[in-house]
Amino acid sequence: MQTHEAGSLTVTKFDSLGPYGNNAYIVADRDAGEAIIVDMPAGSRAVIDAVGNLKISAILLTHTHPDHWADYDLVKQATGAPVVCHAAEVIMPAAKIDRPLADGEEITVGKASLRAVYTPGHTPGSTCYLVGRILFSGDVLFPGGPGRTQTSADLRQSIASITEQLYSLPDQTLVLPGHGGDTTIGDSKREYAVFASREHPPDLCGDVLWEG
Repeated sequence: MQTHEAGSLTVTKFDSLGPYGNNAYIVADRDAGEAIIVDMPAGSRAVIDAVGNLKISAILLTHTHPDHWADYDLVKQATGAPVVCHAAEVIMPAAKIDRPLADGEEITVGKASLRAVYTPGHTPGSTCYLVGRILFSGDVLFPGGPGRTQTSADLRQSIASITEQLYSLPDQTLVLPGHGGDTTIGDSKREYAVFASREHPPDLCGDVLWEG
């Protein structure tokens, strides 16, 4: 478990959860007694135990691959909070989504807010969330490269999302992904420059490394 500060907010990272080593996050304004949860993979009992007396105002999904909402019933029952994700996500049963989310929409947490950044490619509705200098990137961007894609068109779309949306953020922006360790926008941009300097097969997709 790690913590980061984002203005008035405290971000707590829960890593290596469940069989796929997922990350989940609590973003809390403790003075206001309010928080949101980002993703709810298997192993989210640790997240629920850490909530304490905080009121959870929303559960944000970065995308709806099943490993990111495996503990849906546990988290939903414990918090009663609405589950929110981008309207283009179709993997999860529609009945489990309480409210669709639009690009640029802001989700309030106490005196602060998180902004939804629509970044399709890994899935049709993949969305990152930005608060201050911290970006929750889901499976869109990891240290070393983008999240896994199924087709070359998906990879091209994911790269466009990363380079046009995420790389416009300040270099010092901390990237907290859906699995594994953290990176920064600056480090990722430097890695991507290596990828962009090379030719690649037109059917490239799957697990791609910027410097691989």
